[in-house]
Amino acid sequence: MEQFEQKKGKPIKQSNRIKFWIGGLLIISAIVYLIVSSTQANAQYFLTVEELQAKGDQMIGHDVRVSGAVIGDTIQYDPQSLKLTFEVANVPGDNKVIEEQGGLAAVLHAAVNDANQPRLKVVYNDVKPDLLKNEAQAIMTGKLGNDGVFYAQELLLKCPTKYEEALPQQSGG
Repeated sequence: MEQFEQKKGKPIKQSNRIKFWIGGLLIISAIVYLIVSSTQANAQYFLTVEELQAKGDQMIGHDVRVSGAVIGDTIQYDPQSLKLTFEVANVPGDNKVIEEQGGLAAVLHAAVNDANQPRLKVVYNDVKPDLLKNEAQAIMTGKLGNDGVFYAQELLLKCPTKYEEALPQQSGG
């Protein structure tokens, strides 16, 4: 019976324990690898319009997330082709700066009305969202093209009227 419990001079229990630990380490290594590679593949830059334009050509073709204030009179929509184009103006990315400037509604209003703010043309091919209005905050995920146009694949909008109560000098509407 002793010969069945031994394998190459080691008891079977110890041999099974080593195999168990090696198998466990391989599984854990595979899981860690999958998590790390998935995170790196899905990592996206979050930039302001000004930061995106400052980085220039190095951002062309990369997945990027950009935020800006919608300039209402630039909105053009073709319901047949579902092509939506508009421009966004630069909005600070730092919440402290936004609060110092009077809150989000004030920052969006100032950005849209300041012709000196960096602007970015956006093309989005989908149904026009109801919240796409002048001074709305647009958060877009997509790619910057060689032509300097941002081709959005996702579009998230925040309506400025939800932030008006943060500004006492503005009347409700």
